[in-house]
Amino acid sequence: MRRVLLAAAVGAALVAVRHDTRAADAGAPPPAASKADPARRALPVARIGDGTIVVGMLEDRLAALPPFQRAAFGSTDDEVRRRFLLEIMVPEWLFAMGAVEEKLDQQLPTAFDIERALSGAELRVIRDGVGPASAIPMSDVQAYYDAHRDHYDTPERIQVWRILCKTEDEARAVLDKARGDLDPKDFADLARDHSLDKATNLRGGNLGFLTPEGRSNEPGLRVDVAVVKAAQGVHDGQLVPSPVREGDAFAVVWRRGTVPANKRSVDDAAAQIRDALWKARVKDATDKLIASLRSAKLRDLDEKALDDLPAPALGDAGVFAARRDAGS
Repeated sequence: MRRVLLAAAVGAALVAVRHDTRAADAGAPPPAASKADPARRALPVARIGDGTIVVGMLEDRLAALPPFQRAAFGSTDDEVRRRFLLEIMVPEWLFAMGAVEEKLDQQLPTAFDIERALSGAELRVIRDGVGPASAIPMSDVQAYYDAHRDHYDTPERIQVWRILCKTEDEARAVLDKARGDLDPKDFADLARDHSLDKATNLRGGNLGFLTPEGRSNEPGLRVDVAVVKAAQGVHDGQLVPSPVREGDAFAVVWRRGTVPANKRSVDDAAAQIRDALWKARVKDATDKLIASLRSAKLRDLDEKALDDLPAPALGDAGVFAARRDAGS
């Protein structure tokens, strides 16, 4: 129990100690050394074992605290600095070093926590390198808008269900059966039994949402414009009162719903576009880093051993998760 509780308490601190100790031992300035007076920020304020806490580390931690929390450590800046160092940072480092001595960083679940923390830190570095979405220039936004104009300037689209019959008489008979207390199941049954369109007859004749030109949101599906025009002549939920000629066949048409036209200017869509561009750039940077690290670091991948790896029983996984959540 003591080991697991200690592992949960020091996982994040252990990552910080590893990073800061390496930087201090190498004589490198702390991460925020780009701020004013880097020489002063690199001055040590405490040495603990093989690690060193420097001024910049303490400053950065204090800067992240909201004012009400800083006030809890004293009424003067000097008191706040001293108490935060001695009551927060030093105990964190001591716990982390104790965990290293007990090899908790090599045991589950702490080892997983450390890997996640390091991975998350690298992803934050990537995002910082890309910069904020708000910094993406309007020229890039306009270029994206022009390349994806159909996402922001779309006509009204009508959802249509259709049963395609061989003859007009058959279509009228199906239409008579469809009238009255119509529901999707009844129409789907009629489509299954009568529709010539084998691509849609098992899904109620659903053609998707159609543009005025007969293009559907279903990939590769296009419909005779006559079907769309007929559906435009009735309201949502209504059947077209007569069969619609569609090539050599006749269609029973049911208008199911409408998506209104969408017209958004580049200014209206700018925030959404910047977010999409930012996510794409973060993904691109992440993929490039993964590819580079995979090429340089990944080796001895044994696919056969991976295939032969037995999956843990569901009960065992549940027990492990429950123990971890309970901290026992």
